[in-house]
Amino acid sequence: MGALSLLLGRTQLSYGASMMAVRIWPAPEYSRVTLESDAPLKTTQTFVADPPRLAVDIEGLQLNNALRELVGKVQANDPNIAGIRVGQFSANVVRLVIDLKQPIAPQVFTLQPVEPYQYRLVLDLYPTQAVDPLEKLIADRLKESGSTPSAPVAGADPLGDLMAQRAGKPPAPPRQYMDRPDHPPRPPEPVRASDRLIVVAIDPGHGGEDPGAIGPNGTREKDVVLSIARRLSTLINSQSMGGSPMRAFLTRDADYFVPLHVRVQKARRVQADLMVSIHADAFFTPQARGASVFALSDGAASSSAARWMAQKENKADLIGGINLGGQDQHVQRALLDMSTTAQIRDSLKLGGSLLRYISQVGRLHKPRVEQAGFAVLKAPDIPSVLVETAFISNPEEEMRLRDPAYQEQLTEALLKGIVQYFERNPPLARTRSA
Repeated sequence: MGALSLLLGRTQLSYGASMMAVRIWPAPEYSRVTLESDAPLKTTQTFVADPPRLAVDIEGLQLNNALRELVGKVQANDPNIAGIRVGQFSANVVRLVIDLKQPIAPQVFTLQPVEPYQYRLVLDLYPTQAVDPLEKLIADRLKESGSTPSAPVAGADPLGDLMAQRAGKPPAPPRQYMDRPDHPPRPPEPVRASDRLIVVAIDPGHGGEDPGAIGPNGTREKDVVLSIARRLSTLINSQSMGGSPMRAFLTRDADYFVPLHVRVQKARRVQADLMVSIHADAFFTPQARGASVFALSDGAASSSAARWMAQKENKADLIGGINLGGQDQHVQRALLDMSTTAQIRDSLKLGGSLLRYISQVGRLHKPRVEQAGFAVLKAPDIPSVLVETAFISNPEEEMRLRDPAYQEQLTEALLKGIVQYFERNPPLARTRSA
């Protein structure tokens, strides 16, 4: 049976609950299993390491069709879940066993009701060997160029080494002190313009449990913005600026939930030169229309509409479902409180360039960049904007957002705005020192 196990905890007690729905969200970063009920559930969880599996006993529950459906919802290409077994373990306990493809670090937590969901029991299955976004970015780029990544060196700059490989030079060693203690550190080797990899972080909003806005014909914001983000990624990856290749990095590349602060952390981890968060607007009435671009505000919002929009987008963590018990709240709050005057100034420049070209393919809701306290824009060192591509609540604009031809026009406009921003604000050279 292998090594037993780690008791992961208990959730709130309630008897007589009914299972309303079950969902599975597979992704390389983690797979999520969600069980939605009409009352909170009491659970006991045990993780067995060999072979890896997670057993969950749910008390006060009877096996029903919704739970049985969970078995068939496992996808063959799920990176983490091999299969799920479910049965009535005792008269009042349903046992759920998740067979895993690799060692995982499970997180099990509950969520209070929030529109459109009732009570949720969430099982997040994180691989113990987490995907590093920077290493993945580099590996993808090397794969395109036909190179083979070398083993990482402590203190080295992976992006700098990639730049050096592209220029046909050996990777620069990490900065070290010379043998004699009275010698100063060796200065970093200057970086040529052709060595510079320009990284653009593209952030498709919402995902997984959080569908975002839903149009009158059922179009989900999370699906539309992911499609647009993938198209924009393809265009960016084919571009270069003054001999420097451009590379897009997607904060999510499939239908799964990413907390707002993690999106910011990802962009910073890959040393992005700018970040574009892509959304589709919605309002109470179907008449509202047009695209908007938002930057961060260091004070009050630029309008009541901008403030309302920021409050709506910042609720994504509540709907998507964040494990507050697994977060260092002080670190999270410090990250999302950071902003700089320079970042906001550059974000306004980026937003202005994007608006200029978006106006050529569609109507604008506001002709200027608006500002508000969007959590996803709070990377202190990365110019960041949020683009509301159109009002998905407007039937006409919903149809346009679903149209591949319009998506292509929109992404070309976004690319032109990004290129114009870099032409007027060249990215700073990176050094390859530690």
